[in-house]
Amino acid sequence: MKTFRTRLTIILMGLIGISMLAAGLTMAQLFRDSHIRALEENMSREIDLLQSTFQFKPVDSNRVEEYYSEQSRKLENLIDSRVTFIALDGTVIGDSEMAPSKMDNHLQRKEIISATKGDIGSSIRYSESIGENMLYVAKHVTSEDRSFDGYIRLSMSLRTVERDLNKGWLMMVGGLLLLFLAAALVSYRISKGLTKPLEHITVVANRISRLDYDARVQLSRRDEIGQLGMAINRMAGSLQEQMKVIRDNEDLLQSVLTNMAGGILMVEADGRVALMNREAENVLHVKQEKILGKSYLELRRNHDFQQFMAEGMDTKEYLKEERIVYDPEQRTLQFERVPMFEDDGKYRGMLFMLQDVTEIRRLETMRSQFVANVSHELKTPIAAVKGFAETLLSGGVEDKETERSFLQIIYDEGDRLNRLIGDILDLSKIESKLIPLEYSPIQLKELINRIYEVLLPTASRKSIIMSNNVPEHLFLEGDEDRLRQIFMNLLSNAISYTLEGGRVKVGAEIVNSGDDHEDERVRISVSDTGIGIPKKDLPRIFERFYRVDKARSRSSGGTGLGLSIVKHLVDLHHGTIMVESRVGEGTTFIVELPITQNLA
Repeated sequence: MKTFRTRLTIILMGLIGISMLAAGLTMAQLFRDSHIRALEENMSREIDLLQSTFQFKPVDSNRVEEYYSEQSRKLENLIDSRVTFIALDGTVIGDSEMAPSKMDNHLQRKEIISATKGDIGSSIRYSESIGENMLYVAKHVTSEDRSFDGYIRLSMSLRTVERDLNKGWLMMVGGLLLLFLAAALVSYRISKGLTKPLEHITVVANRISRLDYDARVQLSRRDEIGQLGMAINRMAGSLQEQMKVIRDNEDLLQSVLTNMAGGILMVEADGRVALMNREAENVLHVKQEKILGKSYLELRRNHDFQQFMAEGMDTKEYLKEERIVYDPEQRTLQFERVPMFEDDGKYRGMLFMLQDVTEIRRLETMRSQFVANVSHELKTPIAAVKGFAETLLSGGVEDKETERSFLQIIYDEGDRLNRLIGDILDLSKIESKLIPLEYSPIQLKELINRIYEVLLPTASRKSIIMSNNVPEHLFLEGDEDRLRQIFMNLLSNAISYTLEGGRVKVGAEIVNSGDDHEDERVRISVSDTGIGIPKKDLPRIFERFYRVDKARSRSSGGTGLGLSIVKHLVDLHHGTIMVESRVGEGTTFIVELPITQNLA
């Protein structure tokens, strides 16, 4: 911008200088022309005066040259001009400075030619004799007595005119210099007044181009430059609002992409990866910074998905399918591809979506198995009830004892069916979290004692010794009904799977005790000396309807849902449950529960 200011100043100064020089030359020429015109008029009047006062001699008289030369010299002293008398044929007959005999014929001189036509003849030319520019004025003169018919020419040096002209030039140049300096200062101020706001506007425009949309032009002028500044401010404000909308939309889109449950991968028409979200990174085991802008063929780890992408890039067709992959564990992935076309039908690329549906399919399998198990478990008691009822209705049983035995079986199977339906409903409510927990302080030893009172008759029939080693002072926060359900199931199983003369024991202790009492937990163990659980069955014992010994479980009246209910209720209390067992030695279930529940 400084270069522009300098150029503008130079241009303005140049224009002013040229204008002033042209004006000076014009004025000098006018001064010279007017001065010479005044001299011509003055010399013409002097010739007219000589014509009326001078005593002429005939041109052909004796000693004519001597007469006219002498008179010329006298006249020169009077009028301060060189005087020349010229005959009609151009012969010089008298001159104030030279002998006529030495002078050429003047008939072809410019001033004589003009005078021949009746006008005042004048010319300016350099005089070789005196070495100066001379002004010559001639006029055709005829004396009253007709004795002289020729030309009188006056000439004078232009030295004075040129001297005055030089003085005028000197004064003019001095004035022009002063005026030029003033004009230069004014030009600089004008150019600065023009370029300084432009410099400010340029700086603001550069800041805006560097995405600094808070930059504004600070100008108070109302001219075109001020209007330009206001236009830039309006443009910056509009850009700022538009960029805010764009950033908000980008943040929203990025948040949506980041938190989507499925993976998104966009590949442009040339095969370069243009977009990838976090879930796609997790599924494909690749960071987006390592693949963005590169070919999708570099996704070598997942061969199935790469093949799916390659097929889509070739066919440009929509497809959705599931494939089982091993990466390294077995997973079920759902692949979907959508071709992208612009409004004009131009192919833009492909959008690939992938989702890990392994857990969904596993749950669907579990649901199918659960339905099958429920159907099977319901059929068994229903078939027994129906079979024995049909036998009784047909009258095939006449023995009262046998009849009573059949009715007892019907009652027991109906009771088992009722417990099974109750457990299914409880498990469904627990899993769907429809059962609200009501926490309150509970004395653990008293809770176990009340459960013992209910189970003691059953244990006595098998001569099983039950012991409660829970400390008296131990309290914890929980839902009393659900805790009773947990330990009722665990102790019922312990009694059911313990042989006659065995032992069932409940113990408790505080773990993780320290300065931070919020981390304190209660470890409760339910041990028996029963038949134990094989090691291979331990990971599955909390599954619904899973039985280690199916025949023994059914004979004991179990529904196969007890431990699954226990697992879910422990989870609802923010606790954990583990199992330790050896075949033939017994089993121990270990439940850890927080002493206080965090209800935040």
